[in-house]
Amino acid sequence: MTYQFGLIGYPIKHSLSPWIHGEFLKRTNLQGTYSIVEIDPNVSFEEEMRKLRSMNINGFNITVPYKEKIIDFLDDIDEQAKKIGAVNTVLCKSGKWIGYNTDGNGYVRSLQSSFPSLKEGKEKKILLLGAGGAAKGIFHALIQHGYQHVTVANRSIDKAILLIENHPQCKAITLKEAEQTTDQFDLIIQTSSVGMKPHVDQAIIHLTKLKEDAIVSDIIYQPLLTKLLKEAESLGASIHFGHTMLLYQAQYAFEIWTDKRPPMDDLDTELQNILEG
Repeated sequence: MTYQFGLIGYPIKHSLSPWIHGEFLKRTNLQGTYSIVEIDPNVSFEEEMRKLRSMNINGFNITVPYKEKIIDFLDDIDEQAKKIGAVNTVLCKSGKWIGYNTDGNGYVRSLQSSFPSLKEGKEKKILLLGAGGAAKGIFHALIQHGYQHVTVANRSIDKAILLIENHPQCKAITLKEAEQTTDQFDLIIQTSSVGMKPHVDQAIIHLTKLKEDAIVSDIIYQPLLTKLLKEAESLGASIHFGHTMLLYQAQYAFEIWTDKRPPMDDLDTELQNILEG
């Protein structure tokens, strides 16, 4: 069997997904292709979806600005994706399109791969910075994996309150409160775009005080070493890079399409080398 996969979004010409999934195909000894389908927001999305339906495609990824728009064109949607309200992976099987969101679970996989002790440490206190789309996916995945104590900090506390709704064990606080209480958390996860190129001199909060064995994670991968991670490293914290989330959410999508989990040996280092030029 020869698989056909792809990515839809705009703009996506510089996406690393074709390289990642090309590696996965090689590592699982499967035949297939992974193509980019750029859809200009000025054209009819409905028409483009009709064209895609007529192709013999096995699955595709979706990125901005279509992660929510795609939902209207699906035959079914996974429970996790429904909670998040966004889809980044579609399985095309027996004429039906089934939507999933692999971002949050991919993130948790990447975190547990780097820090295996977190597989057991479900009582850890976690601070989630930001309450946007990425935070939503990561929050629900953390809860699904059994982490109980998640505090969400956001500039607009209303969005944080909305995110933790129906989870009475979780808290919502302001970024100012987060900055004053960083020493209360075992794991701090930065999910916003603050600090991304070209604004590399920005950080969402200052890490004035940290627990000695704290882990600080940033989902940004351009640059790999964000201002937040530099500060965390200077304070002796363990750090977790954003490009690993990119790999593991892709691995999860690949599994949904093929039922095979590609081995990740040294792939994070290879991707790091590509990102660092």
